[in-house]
Amino acid sequence: MNLFKKLLPTKHEIIGAQKYCKASFSAFLHSAPDHSVEVHSPEQEVVIALGSNVGDRLDNFNQALQLMRKSGIDIIRYGCLYETAPAYVTDQPRFLNSAVRAVTKLGPHELLGILKTIERNMGRTGGIRYGPRPIDLDILFYGKYRIGSDILTVPHERIWERPFVMAPLVDLLGSVIDSDTVACWNSFSIDSDGLFGLWEKLGGESLIGKEGMKRVLPIRNHLWDWSEKTSVMGVLNLTPDSFSDGGKFVSVETAVSHVCSMISEGADIVDIGAQSTRPMASRISVEEELDRLIPVLEAVLGMPEMEGKLVSVDTFYSDVAAEAVNKGAHIINDVSAGQLDTNMHKMVANLNVPYIMMHMRGDPTTMQNNENLQYSDVRSQVASELLSRVRDAELSGVPAWRIILDPGIGFSKNTEHNLDILRGLPVIRSEIAMQSLAASHAPLLIGPSRKRFLGEICDRPDAVERDPATISCVTAGILGGANIVRVHNIKDNVDAVKVCDAMLKERSPL
Repeated sequence: MNLFKKLLPTKHEIIGAQKYCKASFSAFLHSAPDHSVEVHSPEQEVVIALGSNVGDRLDNFNQALQLMRKSGIDIIRYGCLYETAPAYVTDQPRFLNSAVRAVTKLGPHELLGILKTIERNMGRTGGIRYGPRPIDLDILFYGKYRIGSDILTVPHERIWERPFVMAPLVDLLGSVIDSDTVACWNSFSIDSDGLFGLWEKLGGESLIGKEGMKRVLPIRNHLWDWSEKTSVMGVLNLTPDSFSDGGKFVSVETAVSHVCSMISEGADIVDIGAQSTRPMASRISVEEELDRLIPVLEAVLGMPEMEGKLVSVDTFYSDVAAEAVNKGAHIINDVSAGQLDTNMHKMVANLNVPYIMMHMRGDPTTMQNNENLQYSDVRSQVASELLSRVRDAELSGVPAWRIILDPGIGFSKNTEHNLDILRGLPVIRSEIAMQSLAASHAPLLIGPSRKRFLGEICDRPDAVERDPATISCVTAGILGGANIVRVHNIKDNVDAVKVCDAMLKERSPL
């Protein structure tokens, strides 16, 4: 906390910045009245670009975002996160780049003063133009205004030539919903086809995944490019009542042995759950969940075989999430996407870990009730309801670049719904893209493994006999765009994943 007090602009710095900006802007208003905008404007929506290539780039982003919020800049939407090759001055480290939409009552030059103070207090000096910097904060747009003073040009004058700015800028839009915003930003564009047209002329999605620009998800100090291969998540249930393997791995010894087996068979992620979420499962307390989870989590994280592997914790309790991450867990997997614990989104925002958000209506005791199975268009409604939860998470401070989406196969869905989702993953992405391009680019996880609907279709009442059916679902899901598959049987599904990835070859980024 003392660090942030030190980095935040002081009252003296803010007043000084305001006086300087008011004086400069007053002169600007007299010299260029056609470009005028009041210094003390009503609340405006702004777009701010972020870049960093010195020191701990992820920590720099996290600090800058927190300092912005503390300075009267309320972030409402995030772009994706990109690792990019340096531009202009190429002999320097690679950058992280993104952008945010925010609302603020700060005037444009007051906003500029705050951002420059944050840059300076985080260690940015004058240096070489376009050279290395711990943090770079640029105002891309300020409301619907065009500004051109000696110290500030809005829209930022070089937006249109920079893919590393254009990519996260386009992420901040929906392909349909933000039509007014697109029209406004297009009015500033030098391209007759507008923002989306210019992005396509620069190369658009074909640029992503190349050496010069990768869309990444941060996990601790690692940047994960999930488009390189499909990841296999192995299931470890520590519960006595899970539908498939309840009671088999409740001791530390049996759990560790099972993890060894999953890793040897090719699992990339181990998902540990200490609370059953099968239909009609009784909810246990935070304390009981932690008692089951922590001894196994500590043992698993201490295994030499886990080097280079990831551990996620399947929980809908924020206190369990906090303790799990404190012990070393890498990912939080929440079947309720924050609906069963109102503090979860804020907790995940503070933990700075990837967050798997799954679609479910109700809770495990009610999710298969008739009212929760009513859909007019399951793919469209799953997309819309998931996106609503993403929006809530973003407003709580969870960046879009830390979110993984799960359409929730088997949760508040019947057999027909599950099949519609499996064959309609591209539709779900496109439905999400209508409102948020950033969310539509998120890694997509599916978890059909041994689910009841497979038993109904194949007449397999015993869950462990549903592995062949699971493989068919995994295959369909990967070919439809899934990036992570959550399964019980690792060996056979790893083979299915390898075949699918070979078929897809150079997989196009999403």
